[in-house]
Amino acid sequence: MTSSWQRKELPFLILYAVGFYFIIIRRSLQISHDHYTKLYGLRPGWIADRLNDVSDAQWRNFRGNLLILTLVFGIFALVATASRSYGLKAKGMSIVWLLLSMAYLSYLHGACIVYILSIASANYLLVKVCGRTKYVFLLWIFNLAFLICNRVYGGYPFFLFGPKWAYLDNYRGTFRWHICFNFVVLRMISFGYDYHWAGHDNRFDLELDTPQKTYSVQDVVWYGLRWIFSLMLMETMTHFFYYNAFAISGTWKYLSPLDIFVIGYGVLNFMWLKFFLLWRYFRFWSLVNGIEAPENMPRCLNNCYNLESFWKNWHASFNKWLVRYMYIPLGGTQRKLLNVWVIFTFVAIWHDLEWKLLSWAWLTCIFFVPEMMVKSAANALKVESSFGKFLCRELSAVAGAITITCLMVANLVGFVIGPSGINWFLSRFLQKEGLPTLGGMFITFYVGTKLMFHISEAKKNAHGR
Repeated sequence: MTSSWQRKELPFLILYAVGFYFIIIRRSLQISHDHYTKLYGLRPGWIADRLNDVSDAQWRNFRGNLLILTLVFGIFALVATASRSYGLKAKGMSIVWLLLSMAYLSYLHGACIVYILSIASANYLLVKVCGRTKYVFLLWIFNLAFLICNRVYGGYPFFLFGPKWAYLDNYRGTFRWHICFNFVVLRMISFGYDYHWAGHDNRFDLELDTPQKTYSVQDVVWYGLRWIFSLMLMETMTHFFYYNAFAISGTWKYLSPLDIFVIGYGVLNFMWLKFFLLWRYFRFWSLVNGIEAPENMPRCLNNCYNLESFWKNWHASFNKWLVRYMYIPLGGTQRKLLNVWVIFTFVAIWHDLEWKLLSWAWLTCIFFVPEMMVKSAANALKVESSFGKFLCRELSAVAGAITITCLMVANLVGFVIGPSGINWFLSRFLQKEGLPTLGGMFITFYVGTKLMFHISEAKKNAHGR
């Protein structure tokens, strides 16, 4: 139950949040207008008299090919559905998917499709080496279809494969990741015959026979409409707020601390919405075809007040893969403080071997360790009195504000300013001009954390009814 003082604080928290976003929007419009001539990656947009920020290569490529992707996937869905209606079972359906996918990929990439076939063949040989002879040929067919269809759909974020398909044109990175996956994990074929872990029962091979039943037709349609609404939100953002263009142009270095915070906050929201749209677009088409891929980005970036929940929700499928194939084999919760260093270093190298990404990983680990220790102590502490609960809640809000600040700094170092920019960043915010902005950031994140508490409690109450 919500106490009286919690009910009384809620209107003030909402009022503060409205004021905060009013300032963010107003300031974003102003700096975008004042500096657009110095920015890279702006192109004429479809909104009158507005330039569009297409400076991010992933978003630019996806957006530019959205119509052809939709046409191809629509045809793919019609053919696959018709084939299934004629009674084709898993093996026959896998061949249909394989032929359609290879035809499309051959058109797009020509001889580079050899990379994908090489990976599938390596997986086949790996199964033979591991002695899993009972299903070898059938697994090879399913694996090849699964692999090729992942390549076509670009974002089928199955637990097993994690995020490698997000980088559609990075063949070197895809191949490197597969080699690491095959020879370190040695479990690439588990999508079909031991895919009942983590409480998830859908399997690619079975859903080729019988389409998923978790989502009704109405659910899938609503899912697609929500995606269109999110796309319009992104288009509005990139036409009016040039966050990513500021980041890649380096112009943010010459802005005030307040404007640097605005750009940093905007870049993180842009990145979240970009991946949200990419993954959910491909997941939508997988649902249309009767294949239930796990959800990514299930929670909004602005509704995560600790590192653990953030990383569980930023890329949920990859998180599950890491838990299964790295965290648990490394000892799980018994060696949690050590495991985070190994896992985040792996994630950094998986993205690319760069110092700024390693800096991001190690900074995240440094911030992660105290959070885990505080959580462990808090779980052991039982508070009964009203004042004790009030104090615990306030301390949790303060801890959330610190965590969000650290998370923002780690991501800016990893994906914007790099390790060489840390000293510059600290000097700007620890001087006289930057201290008010730093204090305002902390208060804002404190308020935001308390609002997240209210959202979480409202959801619990709704589910409890």
